[in-house]
Amino acid sequence: MSKALRVISTPLIAALVALGVSLQLGVAHDAKAEKRTIVGHVVDMACFTGHSSIGDSHRGCATSCAKAGVPLAILDQQSQTLYLPLSKNHHVPANPELMSFVEKDVRVTGMVVEKNGMKTILLESIEAK
Repeated sequence: MSKALRVISTPLIAALVALGVSLQLGVAHDAKAEKRTIVGHVVDMACFTGHSSIGDSHRGCATSCAKAGVPLAILDQQSQTLYLPLSKNHHVPANPELMSFVEKDVRVTGMVVEKNGMKTILLESIEAK
């Protein structure tokens, strides 16, 4: 390969590799990911799944659970499906992004992936409903 071709091809290859990595991360590491908007209610997984606790009267308990590390989830109001929210930075939990919405209705947009029976949503935006 000539030196000129090497000078052109090296940055091109690096750019294509970077594009491939960013596209892979953009679909939550799964080709079956689908961008969706969910209208739901933020619940703590332990109390909601353990004894069906939900709503304003449970907000204090849910907040304490979330601060202790219990994952928050989004209960889709239409389908009653529970989604585990994931932070854009997959090395940190999503709870801090959701704390101001504990036991409140929200509209969430992000990439949805279902794997082994669990549904997740990679948070792109979240707002009060």
